[in-house]
Amino acid sequence: MFEQNYGVESIESQAMEDVVPEVYAKAVREHDLDPVERPSMQMLPEEPGQPYRIKATVEVRPTIELGTYKGVEVKPEAAAVTDDDVERSLQSLARERATLVPVERPAKLGDVVTLDYAGSIDGVPFEGGTATGQMTELDERRFIPGFATGIAGLSAGESKDVTATFPADYGQADLAGKDAVFAVTVHDVKEFELPAIDDAFARSVSENATAAELRADVRKRLEAIGEARRRREIGNAVMEKLLASHDIPLPESMVEREIGHMIEEGEQHAARAGANFEEYLKQTGKTLEQLREEFRPEAESRVKGTLLIEAIAKAEGVVATPADIAEELQTLAAQYGQPVDRIRKALGNNVLSLMDGIVRTKTMDLLVDAAKTP
Repeated sequence: MFEQNYGVESIESQAMEDVVPEVYAKAVREHDLDPVERPSMQMLPEEPGQPYRIKATVEVRPTIELGTYKGVEVKPEAAAVTDDDVERSLQSLARERATLVPVERPAKLGDVVTLDYAGSIDGVPFEGGTATGQMTELDERRFIPGFATGIAGLSAGESKDVTATFPADYGQADLAGKDAVFAVTVHDVKEFELPAIDDAFARSVSENATAAELRADVRKRLEAIGEARRRREIGNAVMEKLLASHDIPLPESMVEREIGHMIEEGEQHAARAGANFEEYLKQTGKTLEQLREEFRPEAESRVKGTLLIEAIAKAEGVVATPADIAEELQTLAAQYGQPVDRIRKALGNNVLSLMDGIVRTKTMDLLVDAAKTP
């Protein structure tokens, strides 16, 4: 009667919802499978007098035959800290507390000028190319090539047409690679007046009592940064060699998922820049499908790295211990200025991703420590 009123399909649908997940989970355990994606389910044709049967098709993590992964030879750059490095860092600290003072001379790179400018390409103004009363530090790294150097040499009250070229990979496709002419007028020129790096300065910028202690502290910090950079270089070099020496089958679903993550990163980057993703695609002159194919090689490399690290972690018995998790939660709590309980609650199910990150870090540390370096 039920079949006559509601049809066989409704029974099969309810069975798929209520019974199949439990049966599928049992089959996964019995066959010791490690799925990487949700299964594709299919109800098989009914046979008289026999139970219903289903067919589940699912991609699983590939089996990776690990070769030698310890003792990989790499040649990272030296992480030595020089006196010049320390001095540059101290000068940066001093610059943060510098004052701007007017000067009666032509502007030079590193000065701050107040200016008006109006840019055009082939005589046609372009969006974002005009400003009035703009206070600008003359630093070539902050502008398109030629703009800052073209202004250098001008004194207050002087004007000049400055030619600059947009880079070929500039974010706005309609400007990329083109020459622009900026009509520039300088209103004033100022330079940075830096404080002396003495004991009083040391006390004002740190907990150190003397300039000598500040210098030692800065050197120690630079050495820690250099060592961290050196370890990253070793890790990257080790992974590059291991990926080249291991044949790693790629589950297509994992690659597609990684491409999806990269697309999401692009959307977030566009949002931070005040644009939507459609505008970003338009500026780059690419379709979403073209961007996905462009991302594929990097996505494949990321998936290969993930699978390899997982295989090594399993072989070495690397796990995220409760102490590891507690330490990571404490770090996040300090970073965001929130209680640990709130951080744990905010993570929710993402604590599994936190654990994966801990395992990856510990495994990379193992590989770096075992690497052979000069």
